[in-house]
Amino acid sequence: MILSKLFGRSSGSGASDVIGYDDLRAAMQSGDCALVDVREPAEFRQGHVPGSQNMPLSRFNASELPRDQKIVLICRSGARSDAALRAARQAGLSDISHFNGGVMLWQSLGGPIRQ
Repeated sequence: MILSKLFGRSSGSGASDVIGYDDLRAAMQSGDCALVDVREPAEFRQGHVPGSQNMPLSRFNASELPRDQKIVLICRSGARSDAALRAARQAGLSDISHFNGGVMLWQSLGGPIRQ
């Protein structure tokens, strides 16, 4: 799978990079991305996408993101992951995207959740 196809430009708010559900599942299954959940720890413990790591937006530091693979950010609905994406872009990161719709959309589409 060509990674550049996984990460497309959105014409939505701020022209942020987004990834769709099917592409995110495929990227996670193949190990082509690191999924970073920017919700607060209590929210993360209530249920998160298996394999994701927690880096709350309240303490978000783009320099702490993994550098060896593409990054996908996720939150509850997409607002916080979009904010983290903008901060990461300002810090110079380019191999980064977010899942607009967040854990709520992920779960509604049948994606697994781990507590």
